[in-house]
Amino acid sequence: MPRAFTQLYFTDSVKAAQADYGSRASNLALERSEDSRDSLGEYEVAFIETRDSFYQATVNENGWPYVQHRGGPAGFLQVLDEQTIAFADFNGNRQYISVGNLRSNNRIALILMDYRNRRRLKLWGRVRIVHEAEDPALIARLENPTYRARIERAIVIDVEAFDWNCPKHITPRYTEQEVSEMAEAMQQQIAQLRAERDALLAALSGTSTSADQHAH
Repeated sequence: MPRAFTQLYFTDSVKAAQADYGSRASNLALERSEDSRDSLGEYEVAFIETRDSFYQATVNENGWPYVQHRGGPAGFLQVLDEQTIAFADFNGNRQYISVGNLRSNNRIALILMDYRNRRRLKLWGRVRIVHEAEDPALIARLENPTYRARIERAIVIDVEAFDWNCPKHITPRYTEQEVSEMAEAMQQQIAQLRAERDALLAALSGTSTSADQHAH
């Protein structure tokens, strides 16, 4: 079975562009890959459930794409099963552009970033918009009691394809928490080195004193 995303996106015009720019042969091999990548594995699940943000793209009735950032506490994007993910759609500026787009075209694309480790996961799927009255248990599952934001609806995505990008051109960036953790680790290393230095100086001082006593 070919990779699912190549079936979705390697249209005739895309294949023509690949031929024009000399990459058709390598992409043909990608099309024929036995790894379909339409079911999330353990690696994808772990990556998804530790994200605190992602970018999503929808398309309106006029064919115009709309890219929007979605954020929340780490884990607000949850994996319900190997082909279904969902997130709490929090109250925002109330323009409802993405939601409106999804009413006319339920296709969605996500890009999930890990800047620190230069990793990027792309997901494609179809959306079901679920309100609390329709499935209160789902809303309760997606809710984070420590995050003060009102959930307006759940966005449930039936995953049709995913793919990993190479790290090329991803500039490493770090969150405030990551910087704090790295700084704390460095402080611990510095403290350990100072302790080892002091112990070594004390040992050398003791050796010197002993040598002086023997000389007298």
